[in-house]
Amino acid sequence: MVDTVLREAGRIDVAVHNVGGTIHVKPFWEYEPVQIEQEISRSLMPTLWCCREVIPVMLRQQRGAIVNVGSAVTRGGLFRVPYAAAKAGVHVMTACLAQELADTGVRINCVAPGAMDNADRVIPRNPSPPTDVDRERMQAMYVRALADTPLRRRGRADEAAAAICFLAADESSFITGQVLSVAGGATAS
Repeated sequence: MVDTVLREAGRIDVAVHNVGGTIHVKPFWEYEPVQIEQEISRSLMPTLWCCREVIPVMLRQQRGAIVNVGSAVTRGGLFRVPYAAAKAGVHVMTACLAQELADTGVRINCVAPGAMDNADRVIPRNPSPPTDVDRERMQAMYVRALADTPLRRRGRADEAAAAICFLAADESSFITGQVLSVAGGATAS
């Protein structure tokens, strides 16, 4: 991916790493070991690997902005422990890399969306059809997330995108290592 962009554009000024979304919604003790690994592999590892690949390019340029997408669920939430742990890893990775990159001209920040108004997905997170119990848990998860949101509504994709664009832009040139909650007043830890 990085090689393709370099061939076509010659440089990489901004990298946004947005991946994830919980696959399973259930109490932690009901997760099979493979399901825990799936959640970590989906919601942490792509961001980790993308940072590893794009940072050397930006270091050579002596300039660049990376925006990782975490989640406000790191503060707490129902039925998503492995996903929350993966996104907490994204937050910590962002803070640690900001320290390592501080004097290089490369900035790295994170946006942590909260309860979002996601339309139906083209590709389902979990390929298995949801059971009645799955639907009940999803509903409970959304009710809890909304109750934990002071603005009492779900966020829109354009609201998260605006925060991402700000952190990628020169207007945020004195910001690095931060996790910006875009969560209707809820905060990520």
